[in-house]
Amino acid sequence: MMIAGPLSDAANSAARWAIERMSDRDPDAPLCAYVYDLDALRRHVGDIGSKLPSFCRMYYAMKANSEDVLLRAIRPHVHGFEAASIGEVRKAFAVDRDVPVIFGGPGKTDGELREALRSGVERIHVESMHELRRLGRIAEEEGREATVLLRVNVKSDLPSATLQMGGKPTQFGMEESDLPSAAECLRRSPKLRMAGFHLHSLSNQLSADDHLALISFYWRKTEEWSAKHGLNRSIINAGGGIGVSYSEDIPQFEWEKFADGLHRLGDSWHREGKEPPRIDFECGRYLTALCGVYAAEVIDVKKNHGRTYAIIRGGTHQFRLPSSWKHNHPYRIVPIDSWPYPFERPAAADEEVTVVGQLCTPKDVLSEDVKVHLLRVGDVILFVLAGAYGWSISHHDFLSHPHPEVVFISSSTRVR
Repeated sequence: MMIAGPLSDAANSAARWAIERMSDRDPDAPLCAYVYDLDALRRHVGDIGSKLPSFCRMYYAMKANSEDVLLRAIRPHVHGFEAASIGEVRKAFAVDRDVPVIFGGPGKTDGELREALRSGVERIHVESMHELRRLGRIAEEEGREATVLLRVNVKSDLPSATLQMGGKPTQFGMEESDLPSAAECLRRSPKLRMAGFHLHSLSNQLSADDHLALISFYWRKTEEWSAKHGLNRSIINAGGGIGVSYSEDIPQFEWEKFADGLHRLGDSWHREGKEPPRIDFECGRYLTALCGVYAAEVIDVKKNHGRTYAIIRGGTHQFRLPSSWKHNHPYRIVPIDSWPYPFERPAAADEEVTVVGQLCTPKDVLSEDVKVHLLRVGDVILFVLAGAYGWSISHHDFLSHPHPEVVFISSSTRVR
C-alpha cells in the first residue's frame, strides 16, 4: 500500500530505522517496536490546521494516542486537547499547564468532575441530565463556574461510518426531548454556563462531502434548538469522526476539499446575514495514525492445512486495531539479507500469507490471505497507519510477552 505524503514519510523513516537496528540482529531478541516520525506528524497536523477557516478550532483527541512525546509535538499545531478521562486531563496539563482542555466522555464521577473544575479545564461536555445536575451542585460547592456543552444524540438518519455514536440508541449524549429540562436546569444553576452543543455522532468517516453535509445539519439543528429552548449555541463541537482508510481500494479523506467546503459554508452563512457559530473539531485518528508504524520481525513462516502463515514477534496484544476493526492491516516488507543460522531460511514467495502474532488464540491475526512477492523469516513487517489506536487500546500484558520498543524519530532528536 503506497500513498504519497506523511504515510510514506513515516514508513520510510521506520524502514531505515529497522535496517539499522537489524544490522546488529540478536536472534534471542527479535525486533518489535512502535516507530513514530515526529517530523511527518508536525507537517501533517500543521497542514490540517492551516487550512481551517477562522471560525473553526482543532483539538487533538488524546484517546487516539497519548504518548507524552507525541502530545508535545502536536501541541503547537492545535488549539487544545480533548480528554475523555481525568487521567488524560492530567497528561494534557503535564505537557502545557495553559493548554485549553475540553473534558468529555460518559460516566464521569463526582471526583472527576470536581478535579476537572479545580484543574481549570476549558469546558465539560455533559452527557446526561443527571450529570448536568451533579455538575451544577459540585460547581456551587467549589465556588467555580463550569462552562458546558450539552452532548445530544440527534434523532436523524446520519451518514454511514465504521462506528456510530448518534442517530440510534447508544450510551452517548442526552435525547433531544431532554433539552427543555436541561434549559431549566441551566437557568436555575448559578455556576453553570452553557456555551453550546456537542454532537460527536460517528467515527471513521471517509467522505468529505458527507461530513460537510453533517456539519450543515448540525448548524441547522442547533439553530432550531437554540431558538426553541433559549439555549446558547456559540460553539458547535462536531466531534472527530474524520477517518483513515486502511484499504488501498478506498481513498483517504480529502482534507483540502473538506476545508474548502467549510470556507464556502461560512461564506453562505454570512450571505444569509448570519454569523457562523464557532465550530470545534476533536480529531484523533486523522492527526496521528499516519505518523506511526508497528514494526515486527518475522520469526517463523510455515504452512498449515494449505495456508501459509507468517508469525511475527508481537501480535494483537500490542496492536489490537486490526482484530478490533476486523480488517487486513496494510503493511510493507523490509527485506533483511543477513541470516544467522546454518540451515534453510523459511520463506513465502508469490503466494497469499496470513500474518499472525505469538498469542495462543487463532484470533491473533493482523492480516489474512494477502499475496506477497517474498517474505522470509528475519524480514521486518511494517504495519503502517499505526499511530492511532494501536498500543493505546491493546491488552499489553496478555501472556506476559515483553513490550515493544517505542522509538520517536525526528531530524533533531531520537528518543527511545
